[in-house]
Formats: sequence, structure tokens, C-alpha cells
Amino acid sequence: MPPTAQTLDPKQALLLDHQLCFALYSASLAMTKLYKPLLDTLGLTYPQYLVMLALWERDGVTVSELGARLFLDSGTLTPLLKRLEAAAWVERVRDTADERRVHIHLTPQGLALRDRAVRVPGCVLAATQCSLDEVQALTAELQALRDRLVQAGAAR
Repeated sequence: MPPTAQTLDPKQALLLDHQLCFALYSASLAMTKLYKPLLDTLGLTYPQYLVMLALWERDGVTVSELGARLFLDSGTLTPLLKRLEAAAWVERVRDTADERRVHIHLTPQGLALRDRAVRVPGCVLAATQCSLDEVQALTAELQALRDRLVQAGAAR
């Protein structure tokens, strides 16, 4: 049975180092700091890198599909896409059947950037000092946690 607020030791419950949210937050900050110099050489910010990863995986998605994949709303995603378009890595194309829908396509330069970005995951793996199996297991656990948290938020 998972712990509830009543089963947590009140003296321990509010200690910073006992907070899952802080462990995730501080790990995320450390990960973003690790990525910065790697992505600077590509001319990308971390959020832009995530967009490019999603597009390298599946080109031509709509803005709403991309937002859902990245857990970003259109107010956050649209400025990112505009900057990527200004850098000539992507192009936004209105759907001819429904002009409200905008598809995001990689340009030849955006596709070529993938060849330069391919070294980034290996650098990150090395910095974790974990095996590939450990990183894959941790990633799966975090994805499952994220999905449960999203589900809990939707139930409210």
C-alpha cells in the first residue's frame, strides 16, 4: 500500500532531501547544465533540442501533436518553432484542408543537424556514469512516474 500523508513521519515529511519533487528538480537542473555546452555547439537551446528530437523521430507533425508529445502548450511551443524556423531548421506549413492546423517539417538543414547531434546522447550517457541498461531502466521508471502524475492531475 502506498504511503499516505498520515503514514509519513511528520518530522521527516518536510525535509528538503526527502522531497521527490526536489530530487527531480535538482536532477533536471544538473541535466540541463550538462546539455548546455553540448547544445551550444549545435546552436540549440534545450527546449529547441527536444523539439528537434521529436521531429527527427517523426517529421511533418502538427503543432498540436508536437505539443502533446513534448507536454508543451502552444503558447510555449509557438515561439520555439518561430526561432527554429528563423534558423532555417524547420518550416511551418498550413494544412490546405484545414488552415487552423499547422504542420512542422524539417528543412534539409534541420535534417543535416541530426548528423551533428548524434554524439550528444553518448556524451550524456558518459557523464551519468551509468550503464546503458541503468539509464534505460531509470528513464522507464521516470516515464511511468510522469504518466501516473499526469493521470492523478487529470483525475482532479
